[in-house]
Amino acid sequence: MNAPVISLDNVTVTYNRHPAVHHVSGSLARGSLTAIAGPNGAGKSTLLRAIMGELKPAEGAIRRALPSRDYGYLPQAADINRRFPVSVIDTVVTGAWKRAGAFGGIGRAERQKASEALAAVGLEGFETRPIGSLSAGQFQRTLFARLLLQDASVIILDEPFTAIDSRTTQDLIDIVLHWHDEGRTVVAVLHDHEQVRTHFPQTLLIARELIGWGATEDVMTKHNLSRARALAERWDENAPVCEVTS
Repeated sequence: MNAPVISLDNVTVTYNRHPAVHHVSGSLARGSLTAIAGPNGAGKSTLLRAIMGELKPAEGAIRRALPSRDYGYLPQAADINRRFPVSVIDTVVTGAWKRAGAFGGIGRAERQKASEALAAVGLEGFETRPIGSLSAGQFQRTLFARLLLQDASVIILDEPFTAIDSRTTQDLIDIVLHWHDEGRTVVAVLHDHEQVRTHFPQTLLIARELIGWGATEDVMTKHNLSRARALAERWDENAPVCEVTS
């Protein structure tokens, strides 16, 4: 692990000027495997959206060392409209758009790579199935196949294992670990502390403000987890607005 691929400098993200994430600083090293953990409503997904440029920090700065095409992002499954009439293969090939361009067209070679990605996630033969017919686990496998096709250096996952069966979870964890073995940088929001401790050597623990960021065994302590819960329980959504300095 060398220079950081993402750096956060005193980052505050707000909704309607009320802070959702407070003054977070730190960095993600190239090739690191990091879990983002914390109670419900702790600002984990908000932080990811800011990292991906979907939300602009109200204060501080986020710096990404690589071009945007090198960052792959999997949002929460609930944020994706599965009623849109599109096939599994057409969903996967969108992973090639950053290489081909929105109007560059997807050729036979990319569609072949998409089929290979589906086989790699256990969905061989599902190419023509509409995504609306898939189970939650099958749909998540489809989204991982799209990331495989995108072939990004930095992969950011928002709750990738939520509401899916244990077999699918283990298969997708294996893909995450393979990405890490390849030297890619992987960041994932997780709720399962056992998954964090077992598979993720680095953890960012947040409860609107940063509790700890470093080696998982040092961050996921009883003291830090208790502090995170306490902060979440006493959080006031009607707290005074965060004054942003110019």
